[in-house]
Amino acid sequence: MLSHTSTKEHYETGACIVWCFDARFSGLYDLFAKYIHNPDLIKIAGGANDLTEKGPDAYVLDQIAKSIKLHRPKEILLMMHEECGACDGNTKTSFYESKLAKAKEVVQKNYPGIPTRIFYATFDGIIEK
Repeated sequence: MLSHTSTKEHYETGACIVWCFDARFSGLYDLFAKYIHNPDLIKIAGGANDLTEKGPDAYVLDQIAKSIKLHRPKEILLMMHEECGACDGNTKTSFYESKLAKAKEVVQKNYPGIPTRIFYATFDGIIEK
């Protein structure tokens, strides 16, 4: 058994983050999230890509909605990374920039009152777009 005492107090989050589950970027997430108060993390293959494929993914939008309802994030942060397997390992930065822009549009349409920011991760760091 692994023991840990968690607080029962309700919290608000600084941001709801949609991030890829690729473990190569876990260390980057840890650095990134240090600056966010109680981040709500939605970690899925492709990160924000699911918001652009075949229409917005209802699961991802539902998770964002739950974060908004339960923890009132001050902003929504969307991430994708280079050579993502969920995007067939695409190597073109412009491909990811286009996907991130579309994902941002989807989020802003569904949750217009919350600022949305987009980030492109590389193997050297992360860039806000």
